[in-house]
Amino acid sequence: MADTRVIILGAGPAGVGGAYALTREKRAHVTVVEAQKVVGGNAGSFDWEGQRLDFGSHRLHPASDPEILDDIRRMMGADLLDRPRHGRILLRGKWIHFPLKPVDLLLKLDKGFAFGSLADAASKTVNRKPEGDSFASVLMANLGPTICRDFYFPYARKIWGHEPEELSGIQARRRVSAGSFLKLARKVLSAVPGMKPPGAGRFFYPRRGFGQISETYANEAVKAGAELELGWRVNGVGRDSSGMWTVTAEQGSERRSWTAEHVWSTLPISLLARMTDPAPPAEVTAAAGAIGYRAMILVYLRLDVQQFTEFDAHYLPGADIAITRLSEPKNYAALSEPAGYTVLCAELPCSPGDKYWEMDDAALGRLVADDLARAGLPLARPPVGVMVRRLRQAYPVYLTGYEKPFGVLDTWADSLPNLLTYGRQGLFAHDNTHHALYMAYCAARCLVNGKFDQAQWDRYRAIFATHVVED
Repeated sequence: MADTRVIILGAGPAGVGGAYALTREKRAHVTVVEAQKVVGGNAGSFDWEGQRLDFGSHRLHPASDPEILDDIRRMMGADLLDRPRHGRILLRGKWIHFPLKPVDLLLKLDKGFAFGSLADAASKTVNRKPEGDSFASVLMANLGPTICRDFYFPYARKIWGHEPEELSGIQARRRVSAGSFLKLARKVLSAVPGMKPPGAGRFFYPRRGFGQISETYANEAVKAGAELELGWRVNGVGRDSSGMWTVTAEQGSERRSWTAEHVWSTLPISLLARMTDPAPPAEVTAAAGAIGYRAMILVYLRLDVQQFTEFDAHYLPGADIAITRLSEPKNYAALSEPAGYTVLCAELPCSPGDKYWEMDDAALGRLVADDLARAGLPLARPPVGVMVRRLRQAYPVYLTGYEKPFGVLDTWADSLPNLLTYGRQGLFAHDNTHHALYMAYCAARCLVNGKFDQAQWDRYRAIFATHVVED
């Protein structure tokens, strides 16, 4: 084991993935410090009423880096299930299979939506418009008004809480994988037998919930010598004159500290800027306040039925419905237990302090039940249990011009010797779990004989910038 010490802040996929990649190759002594009592972060899992649940809908995509997917398969074995995707989306009052299927589109798609989309596609061939710099202008230029106004724009307002014109065009390029008619056609055709690329229409899912991925990485890292410190909320990160970093944390009335040559942070970069000592310059502090995240309320309904529907997820872009997605965790892993019960998870984007954030559990349960009735999915009986979880940092919000304050933060973090910020939160990125793990593996490769290869990391950063979220 190398003499180099690394403290990793946060035990989400990027944190535990980094710990695993460093320790398996004996590159460093690693200590992971995490505020929660469990690993996984927003990609974790927990138990409620005899069922394993996730923080919303999560999948491991076949687009994962081959090395990472091979590692997960080897570590998890038969616990990593290969599952068909079986969701649907509500468009103009019609349920359409999602991912899109040609036959389903022909038989079920609203005719006005279909003809409008075809007319928009034809218009693109003769009247190409510049993309512009906003979420709205990029998607209008590439997909036309029908798809934008009936799907992407109302969905954007719900998820990010802003008008599409206020959002950066980067948000469209990073979040919309079918961002043109050609890409959309390829997605539809990928469901046709004989034209399916490897992994199309499928996903990987752990038998014990999505959090089992992070749990497995953490266990393997600990076996290789990493230390996992759970339940410690970091409140200070400082570097002394000798070049050593000290991380301080609290757990109730207790205080602890750790020292190391390197600190790797997967915490929100804006939070990191508020806890470093000495404090960053005023322009960095101002930049930290100029970028933000969309919060998410997860409302879990326990129903006294074996199965609510056959679908794993329902997507609800319409403005008349508050929730954006409904998932049924039992269907992800094809579970039959617990017998006679199932749990639904409704995703409700919001902002801390708004009307949704302040609702109690019972009111949120009624809101979800009302939304489901409007969507044509009424509950046969009231739920026998309601439980709520609140996530303050669910989605980065890319307002137009956000690149400037993020750039200030990014440049400041790069200027601190032996401090690395990475992962979904650390790089303010719209990424899937496999992207976060890829960042972790890349970071580990950059630490050689106690020195961090910044030039190589910069080359990896250029790759990260090309990541597009898998739907």
